[in-house]
Amino acid sequence: MRTPDRQAQAVALTDFLTADPVRWPLLAPQVVAAVGADRLRAITEATAARVGGIQEVVDTPGGLAVTGPAGRVPAWVRLDADGVLAGLLIAAAPAGRRELPAGLQRWFGRGLWLLLFGWSVLSCWTADSVTGWIGSALTAAFGLLLLEGWSAPATETWWIRRPLELSALSAFASAARLPGLPFGHDEAQIALGATLLVTSTVALTLSRRHRWRETTAVPLAQFPLRGSWYVVQGGGRGLNHHFGIAEQRGAVDLLQVGPTGTRGSSQHLESYRAYGEKIYAPCAGRVVAAVDGIEDQQPGVVRYGPLYGNHVFIDTGDALVKLAHLRPGTVAVTTGQQIEAGCLLGEVGNSGNTSEPHLHLHAERDGQGLELRFAGVAKGLYRGRTVRA
Repeated sequence: MRTPDRQAQAVALTDFLTADPVRWPLLAPQVVAAVGADRLRAITEATAARVGGIQEVVDTPGGLAVTGPAGRVPAWVRLDADGVLAGLLIAAAPAGRRELPAGLQRWFGRGLWLLLFGWSVLSCWTADSVTGWIGSALTAAFGLLLLEGWSAPATETWWIRRPLELSALSAFASAARLPGLPFGHDEAQIALGATLLVTSTVALTLSRRHRWRETTAVPLAQFPLRGSWYVVQGGGRGLNHHFGIAEQRGAVDLLQVGPTGTRGSSQHLESYRAYGEKIYAPCAGRVVAAVDGIEDQQPGVVRYGPLYGNHVFIDTGDALVKLAHLRPGTVAVTTGQQIEAGCLLGEVGNSGNTSEPHLHLHAERDGQGLELRFAGVAKGLYRGRTVRA
């Protein structure tokens, strides 16, 4: 992956934002032609108002930021081979509170779960009554359900996932202690464990079976990828982080997994199993957008920029099908092109709002996300399912 010159980007954007608008056609001819001078002037003035006057553009871990006395606003630019602004995006609001990196958030969540799970497993072996053991076993079963049902266990390496599963089995193996224990009076603990387990099981079943009433008129002709693909986001509430976004509510995120999770021993993009895999058109239609040239993100780090990264949007006449996060330099179709199902679109990449290589796919109609259906693929694309195509 070619590393962009962040300093050059910051300087180019600073020069553009602080220049007299009459110079804009020289500093960013493609941007002016695409957006229009009047619209650019309005964006620049609004940005200056938000930050209390533009001082400079700086590079931050979260991307470029237009700074001023009153704060900063995230921005993104793309330079052409001559260092001239060829793409520009400025956030409509100031930078919010800085969040933990995606990797740290994930480990924080793991830590909380491990405390619950470890406590329940240990309690099975130290329970001083039959009722106490039953309550602990129910809580351990709840923890196992969180791992195997609500999360995406196949994305973990085997040396993390398998010991946890063995720990759960050891908790239930402790039932061998029951003949020597008194009955006890831990009904409240049993009620709590049973409530957690039953409630979570029902919610998981409903979320996996969730279907949007609006679907594509006919199933899409084929799955867009070859081989085995793991659904890491998909299904109903709690299993799909797209659920609350109207146009993306039926979306899926697809990646490949193996014994060591989604990647090998390296953080390099090429070590991710999905990276560079071919993407084929899932339907026939007209390409209404084909964007290339947006750089891949560093794994685990999301810098501000175009949401979909490199992408292809296909109008089928019934729905708009969107495929996103493609690898730069691989988009194989052009805007306005009429294509058939099975046509090569590009390769899986890590461009846009993504922390690791995967394919984002959704279909929408009039701004409402649709239930995805593919010919030859059974219904129900929920987190944890593997699709083989």
